[in-house]
Amino acid sequence: MKKTAVVSECGTYRYRLGRRWDDGPAMLFVMLNPSTADAEQDDPTIRKCIGFATRKGFGAVEVVNLFGYRATNPADLKAAGYDSGPENQRAITDAVRESIDEGGAIVLAWGANARGLAAPVVVQGIVRGMGAKAHALRLLDDGTPAHPLMLPYSCELVEVAGAGAMVE
Repeated sequence: MKKTAVVSECGTYRYRLGRRWDDGPAMLFVMLNPSTADAEQDDPTIRKCIGFATRKGFGAVEVVNLFGYRATNPADLKAAGYDSGPENQRAITDAVRESIDEGGAIVLAWGANARGLAAPVVVQGIVRGMGAKAHALRLLDDGTPAHPLMLPYSCELVEVAGAGAMVE
């Protein structure tokens, strides 16, 4: 498996994470914030994403996040002021463009901790502006796309209307 990551020189931010095991298109996950996974180490979330992607016939996983700040706990992200880092929006835009170009799937997966934040709206605008379809593995009761970690592999991709009209 080829493992890649784009991490800031200071190590504070991770902008992209990739895992490729086959030639097929990638399943792009847009989640809340990066944790410990990097170009060498996996974490439980990336392992779960790989599980979903392999079961659905994809050849790779790409991960970008609403915020580039590396934190294993969303409370730490909040304490850091929801820090995106200087390259995060470009990383998201590039990943969405690449997903469209290779026929991959864009999966919104930031979970409940993103409720009420502006970043989901920005990302939805990027996806919508490029004419892409957004999906989720599951939508929470309020329409927020669920984080994949605790979801069963039996979840099917559901299209998110308007690239995620679930947030204001």
